Amino acid sequence: QVQLVESGGGLVQAGDSLRLSCAASGRTTMGWFRQAPGKEREFVAAINWSGGNTVYADSVKGRFTISRDNAKNTVYLQMNSLKPEDTAVYYCAAGGLYYNKTPKGWGYWGQGTQVTVSS
Repeated sequence: QVQLVESGGGLVQAGDSLRLSCAASGRTTMGWFRQAPGKEREFVAAINWSGGNTVYADSVKGRFTISRDNAKNTVYLQMNSLKPEDTAVYYCAAGGLYYNKTPKGWGYWGQGTQVTVSS
């Protein structure tokens, strides 16, 4: 059983930056998904347990960076150049394969944190 606690969401303006954090109860592959109102949950980024491999959705490549601090069992999502279309509830996930972009492939989920980007 892996417990995940997210933090760092908020309201920002387009072009701003925000960093999300997710603390896990153990070391495991971790990822971020997001879900906008009326839309399905979609993959954002993931990182393997060592931090040596990452994968990103095309929509965030070059703007978002996923990283982890294994001493703290914490994964981060640095989001730069935010756009209104990035507005969503962001969920931390664990227990999947880092290259698996489908929500069903991940076994553990955080409670979600709201990110709102105004234009």
